[in-house]
Amino acid sequence: MDMDARLEHTNGQFRQAMALCRELFSKKLKDYGAAWRIMRPSSVTDQIFIKANRIRSLEIKGEALVDEGIFPEFQGIVNYGIVALIQLEHGFAEVEDMTPDEALAEYDKQAKRALQLMIRKNHDYDEAWRSMRVSSYTDLILMKIYRTKEIESNDGRTIVSEGIDANYMDMINYAVFGLIKLTEANEQTA
Repeated sequence: MDMDARLEHTNGQFRQAMALCRELFSKKLKDYGAAWRIMRPSSVTDQIFIKANRIRSLEIKGEALVDEGIFPEFQGIVNYGIVALIQLEHGFAEVEDMTPDEALAEYDKQAKRALQLMIRKNHDYDEAWRSMRVSSYTDLILMKIYRTKEIESNDGRTIVSEGIDANYMDMINYAVFGLIKLTEANEQTA
């Protein structure tokens, strides 16, 4: 497969993984509404941390005592990453202030931004993510979380570094790569 075909294949896999995340997000909106709108950005960062830390724990321990594996945690990172981007753009609310349809429209807007960033970076890096281990995505997400926490502690100011939004975008994209790799591994064993 030539590089253009590989890049297009990745774009399709990315869209498919994002569609699964969106479906889960949509179902949770039906269950809970947009209750996450009250979360301050630092709380969303902590939610992503919990999910990434659990993935790392499961990778190291090799077993889960709660009946949820790594795949749904990566989905959670994608969805909370998108929530974080929405919160950065709109600020947090004192009460739930978005209908499910409005929240899904915001979700789609941020998911599109993540896809566009992935396409540009994947072009420049020549599919390097395919040679990485899933555990590396976990570590990179955790590193991005610690960077984000530091920026949050500095009131969002950086001297030479990317801002918080860029870190959330990278977390989303690494989590999607994890979903793609896990799906491929599952298909190979089936």
